Parts: sequence; C-alpha cells; structure tokens
Amino acid sequence: MNKTNNLLIVVTLLMSLQFVSCKSQLKKEVVSPLKSKQPNIVLLFVDDWGWADIGYRNPLFETPNINQLKTESLDFNRAYIPTPTCSPSRASLLTGKEAVRMEMVRHISGNPDEEKYSLWPGDPVQMPSINYLPVEEVTYAERLKEYGYYNMFIGKWHLGHEANYPDKQGFDEMYGTTNAGHPKNYYFPFFNADEDPKEFLKSGLKEGDYLTDVLTNGATDFIKNYDKNEPFMLSFWYYTVHGPQVGRKDLIAKYKAKGMEGKYADLGAMVETLDESVGKVRKALEEKGIADNTIIILISDQGGAFPNTPLSGGKKGGNTLGEGGARVPFMVYYPGVTKANTVTDIPVQSLDLYPTLIEIASGKKCTDDWIQGKSLMPILKGDTMEKRKLYFFRSYEDQYAAVIDGDWKLIKYHSGKFQLFNVKEDISEQNDLIDKNLEKGKELKKAIAEWEKEAVPVY
Repeated sequence: MNKTNNLLIVVTLLMSLQFVSCKSQLKKEVVSPLKSKQPNIVLLFVDDWGWADIGYRNPLFETPNINQLKTESLDFNRAYIPTPTCSPSRASLLTGKEAVRMEMVRHISGNPDEEKYSLWPGDPVQMPSINYLPVEEVTYAERLKEYGYYNMFIGKWHLGHEANYPDKQGFDEMYGTTNAGHPKNYYFPFFNADEDPKEFLKSGLKEGDYLTDVLTNGATDFIKNYDKNEPFMLSFWYYTVHGPQVGRKDLIAKYKAKGMEGKYADLGAMVETLDESVGKVRKALEEKGIADNTIIILISDQGGAFPNTPLSGGKKGGNTLGEGGARVPFMVYYPGVTKANTVTDIPVQSLDLYPTLIEIASGKKCTDDWIQGKSLMPILKGDTMEKRKLYFFRSYEDQYAAVIDGDWKLIKYHSGKFQLFNVKEDISEQNDLIDKNLEKGKELKKAIAEWEKEAVPVY
C-alpha cells in the first residue's frame, strides 16, 4: 500500500471520527435543550383550606411564604371545586372530568375492596357513590409520562385502597399514602396500625413527630436527591388542614393570643405549618438550582370547616356550594410565563389543571375530548379565555347542584328551591335575586336541567 493510499485512509478515518463526534454533539444540542425546556412541576394540594384562611386575606393567619408566593404568581381569585368534598375533588383534579360523570358524588366511605358503591344516610335521594377511582380513568400522571415526566406522589390519596393506589394511576413513586381519608392525630402515630403507610413503619418515626413536617421532609428529600434526566412532577397532597385540628404545639399559644379560641387556634397553627412547608419546598428547589425552571401550583380541595368571612357557607352546615365551600385559594407561579403579583377574576375550576398540565408538558394544546376541563394557558399568559358555564354537583343533603355563569350563580335544591346570586356584587350571598331577576333565573334553570340530563347518572 503506497503513501497516498495510507494518507487517504488516515484522512477518511479522521473524517469519520469527526462525523461521529459531530453527530454525538448534534444529539446533545438537540435533545438536551428540549429536555431543559420542559419545566418541572410542583403541585401543592391542601385539604379543607378555606379561601380566607391565608395571611393576605385574613391577618389572623401568618403565612409569609405563601404571601411571598402570591406576589410572584398569578392569583385566581375565583377558583372553584366542581364537587367540593375530599374524594371527588381529587378525582376531578387528576382526570379533568366532573366527578359526577365518574359516579363519585361524595367522599369514599366503606371498603372499596368489597363494595363498589356506598350510600349516605342523610342524602334525600339516596344516590350511590362509587368507592374508588377506576384504573381505567386517565390521569394527568399517565399523560405526563407520555412526554417524559417522572411522577412522584406524596400524601393523601383517598381514591381507593391498594388496588387503586397512585402507582396504578401513572405515578412512579409514592410516599405517605394510606387507606385513611384523614389522620387520627397529626402527632405520631398518625393512623391506626393497619392504615399506617409502610414506609412510615420502616423509617423510625417517633412520638413527637408531626405529620406535615414528615411529609415535607419526604418532598424536600425527593427534590434534593432527584438525579434523572427527565423533568419531574411532584404531587404533594397534604392531609392538613383536615380535622382533627391538631396544631403543632409550639405554635398554638400564638394564635390563642390573637383571640382564636379552641380548634380555631389549632387551625391557625396548622396553616402556619403549611406555610413553613411551602417555604421549605421552595428552598429545596432553589438549593437544587432548578427554581427558575419549576412551576409551582398551590390549591385547596374545598372550603374550610371554619368561617370564611366574607364568604358564606363552608365544608359543613348544608351550604357547601356557597362561595365559602366551593371557592378555594389557587395560585400559579410559572417562571417566564405568569406575570408577578397579578390577579384574575375569571371563574375557573380545579379540573382545568389537567389540560393545562398536558399543554405545559407537550407544548401543544390538549385535545383529550373526554374531559370537561379547559386549559388555563391563555390566562397564565395574560389573555382571557372563552366564556363558559361552570357546574357543581354533590349528594349529601337538600342542596345538591349549582351553575356559575360569569358573575351569576344559581343554586338548586332537591326540594325544588332555587337561589340566585350575583357573587361579584354580593360576595357574601346575602341577597337572593331568584324572584327579582326572573330572566336570568329562567336561563340558568334551563342550563342546569340540560346539564343534569347529560352529566348525572340515572340508577
């Protein structure tokens, strides 16, 4: 072989190596930025946290971290839960669907492994309610996995026992999940022996450990130790501030000194512990160096069990579809998208998060045609969205359905009673206009009747 041929071979090899190197580099240049453009997502979902149980709406509560988050976020002043009660609120958040369409009109009770449906003694129509979220339902975790997301679940599930747990619904890991809908105590032991999460039993928890702090440590440890190339979604679903109201002992005296009596003082302490948790999660994101590429969503599952002045109604008392029961705190911090310290009065529902998350993950509009939720991306970007009616349904007592149309709200009762409020002008729902604005009342009565025919199962 002559020198010319040798030289040709060497040049060819060098060019081949350069091509391989460039191809490898091209792969890095194409793939890595694509991954980095997908933000991480942290969803903080609080239990029974009332719209007014927050420092910037009620100075009795000390929530500096949440107040700070609010100044950096888009705050949804009129965010609602379509079925404001524990299990259905979770089902709608996960699936983007009205819970009544999944036959879940109340919280799960009984043993889902033995009974498909349960009844409620006080329900005047004795409507069955399913005891688990069927695994056939498509969740946001399953959809996000399609776009490369790793899904971590922490905390309260309340959508069925082990056969229907988060790991059967698209979540890669879970921590602190139990069959119980709420703890028996916020100090260890938190649950009955047969309900304690297995990882709690193995982790050496001791008397004096506080549940919200334990779960928060699980969340911050997950962030600190996350080492995968994929973006993650952390779904942190708190047990707090659901009863039994047991505040952290080092905080209760502060709230009693403010004049908050009995369990209300415990609530104040629980909300402050929640606030500390939010601060710790944000600090973990900062220390990990990913805060600028992480979306934070903070929302509650229904109104609180204590007064939510100026809103009327709440978790208890037969007026859960009142603003105090159905309207909840909700804010979104989306770096580079949401404008800091902004507020919107556009009525939205928690089921709108499902298509919003899919649009965030995919960069494309969600086309899932089996859901009722609508993407909030236009609002997050500072625009508006197409006007629509929002519907509500739960089956515990005489009051059972409602519809919101802009500033107007119609509430319906099994007994035939209707109430009509303009919640913009009358946020406390004290001025019933059902006999004064007959045209609007007629319009909304027709709308809710047509919706019930479509959405409500017939047994």
